[in-house]
Amino acid sequence: MEDVLSLEDFTPRQIVAELDKYIVGQGAAKRAVAIALRNRYRRGRLQEEMRDEVIPKNILMIGPTGVGKTEIARRIARLAKAPFVKVEASKFTEVGYVGRDVDSIIRDLMQTAVRMVESERMEAVSDRAEELAVERIVDRLLHPAPPESGDGRPGGNPWEMAFGSMGQLFIKGQVPRPGGVEAPPPPPQPSASPEEGERRAGLRRKVLSGEIDEETVEVEVESAASPAAGGFGPGGMEEMMMNVQDALGGMIPKPKKRRRMTVKEAKKALAAEEARKLVETEDVTSEALRRVEQRGIVFLDEIDKIAGGHGREGRGGPDVSREGVQRDLLPIIEGSTVNTRYGPVKTDYILFVAAGAFHVSKPSDLIPELQGRLPLRVELEALGQADFIRILTEPEGALTKQYKALMATEGVELEFTEEGIAEIAQVAQTANEQAENIGARRLHTVMERLLEEVSFNASEMEGVAVTVDAAF
Repeated sequence: MEDVLSLEDFTPRQIVAELDKYIVGQGAAKRAVAIALRNRYRRGRLQEEMRDEVIPKNILMIGPTGVGKTEIARRIARLAKAPFVKVEASKFTEVGYVGRDVDSIIRDLMQTAVRMVESERMEAVSDRAEELAVERIVDRLLHPAPPESGDGRPGGNPWEMAFGSMGQLFIKGQVPRPGGVEAPPPPPQPSASPEEGERRAGLRRKVLSGEIDEETVEVEVESAASPAAGGFGPGGMEEMMMNVQDALGGMIPKPKKRRRMTVKEAKKALAAEEARKLVETEDVTSEALRRVEQRGIVFLDEIDKIAGGHGREGRGGPDVSREGVQRDLLPIIEGSTVNTRYGPVKTDYILFVAAGAFHVSKPSDLIPELQGRLPLRVELEALGQADFIRILTEPEGALTKQYKALMATEGVELEFTEEGIAEIAQVAQTANEQAENIGARRLHTVMERLLEEVSFNASEMEGVAVTVDAAF
């Protein structure tokens, strides 16, 4: 199978260069994740016997908050087009306590992969889906639906009024009908006249060109899925409810709801619905499963919050639960099989990137088995004024560029001088020293306070130029 990730296009050096566009400094961490990512490509080129022996070298990032740990993992997942999920280790508790179970990490990862693959497949059939959506809109414009009865049910189908959605199943012959009950014959389909063909062609042209985008049309769209399983606790019950819903999904049609919307809105809603019908569910699921098992990335944040602290022996209370969480995480990281609504998922080759500040505890406070499953350790450096200046100016999405673009939407020209940027960096550095050190996130606080007046009055300042210098 062709490698959908195209990782051969990125050498470790190129991966680091790509990360440099968004993240300042932290060269050691960038090199570690670049090598880990490239090794996944290398592993895919091995013969099957050797490939099964090569497991990912999981990474432990150590560094204060706001220095880029999460951003590195997020960018690397986006670069690789890999299923990625970020979870906070402190949200989990050991089995038997109230909280999320660790298996939900893999369930979330699988759900992310399914959405990713489904989106790709829907994009591939978008042209055909739009054609079908346009035909449905033209049908409705030519033949408006009969009015609904007072109870909200369609007035023209007594079979459906009597039996609800099951009535449609009886009509289609998808379930056995009760003894003596015969489904009504399908209504005859009138043949289209030449005049109707011309009207249809004219309407189709108008719908495609956008000429009647603002006109309203009544269409039937699928209702949003009911969150029936949302009220159950973590673990098996929620999974069981999801599986039951999936099993019945092919037997009971999704409920439809009539909605009045503009032609433009209807095109978008119906095209998405038609694209979902054109996408093969089994193909999506199998490809998502392959990506999760071979390319999945899990970012475990706040791993230090479940470390034992100063010695683990002879203590009760919450620290017992912390060690319990570590022991529950261990089989997931080591390699096990987790049951999901899409089938069993093997975690042997999923890459785990753990991160923590380790202010109070230290990496050696993790249980030895977990330390062994996070063999690569990289320390991220705290950020200073020089780093803040680079963060404010160099990345593609730098804060100064963001604020200039935001103010430009109101016609305000915002400019930052070098002295102004240096002063912002100095204020952020001082604030981090005097209060809690929250790293680059402090820049958001400083920038918001600095530009509060401009942001508030920007709608009344069209054509005004604002220069942010040291005095400002």
